[in-house]
Amino acid sequence: MTHPNRIPRRIAVESIAMSQPTLYTLPGSHPGYSVALMLKFKGIDYKRVDLLPVVHKPALRVLGFSGMTVPALKIGGKKLQGSMQIARELDRLLPEPPLLPDDPDRREAVLEAEKFGHDELQHPVRQIIWWLLKRNRDAMTGYLEGSKIGLPAGLAVKTAGPLVAISVRYNEADDPHVEAALAAMPDVLGRLDEYIEAGVFGGDDPNAADFQILPAIRLAMTMDDLRPLIEDRPVGRAAVRLLTDFPGTVPPGLPDQWLEPLRSASPTS
Repeated sequence: MTHPNRIPRRIAVESIAMSQPTLYTLPGSHPGYSVALMLKFKGIDYKRVDLLPVVHKPALRVLGFSGMTVPALKIGGKKLQGSMQIARELDRLLPEPPLLPDDPDRREAVLEAEKFGHDELQHPVRQIIWWLLKRNRDAMTGYLEGSKIGLPAGLAVKTAGPLVAISVRYNEADDPHVEAALAAMPDVLGRLDEYIEAGVFGGDDPNAADFQILPAIRLAMTMDDLRPLIEDRPVGRAAVRLLTDFPGTVPPGLPDQWLEPLRSASPTS
């Protein structure tokens, strides 16, 4: 829908470009990919800056952000943090194409799915992968593909021990939390599949829920333990359609008993 009081798209894009949008993220960050996909969807050129885990927290404060989390975006004279806040601001700055439907009922459904993905999926996936990377630090190399951290990937991985340990502690990526995250995953994936089957997201025209949820699913599918349990589900297929390639892979390492609830709920089980 075109609104007569909106600034013409060309002028809006040029105005945004003048502010030199900059995305601050971490290598392999699924919320970072969410924002990158939204910027591409909107046709906004931007600069990407990759920070290192843990080090990113004080770095963001030095850069003038109020918080210490990524993704962080400088755009249109504003400093924004968090994929959902950024999504709302992108629609305000550049309404077309929209991240949210105009229809009130569909809009409400997309917002609900987006929040569910943010609250119930984003952090558990982060916890699981940090648990695995603590035990297989060499696997970090793949997630550095395409990033610009100012260090050779090999050197970054060799010296990453303290950063990994702090990240594991900060994200509560310990045995009880990761086991609980995996136990909850069947219900989370089932809910996401229901949203797709209801046409809320996962269709031909991506919306805010696609960009919020599917990068997290795609990151989960880089874990060899999880990929075969997700890839044949509706949400797994939708994730691959949106993100054909996603850097990194982690060999199997999760205990069999932790995976049993997910295996029992798998469409192929």
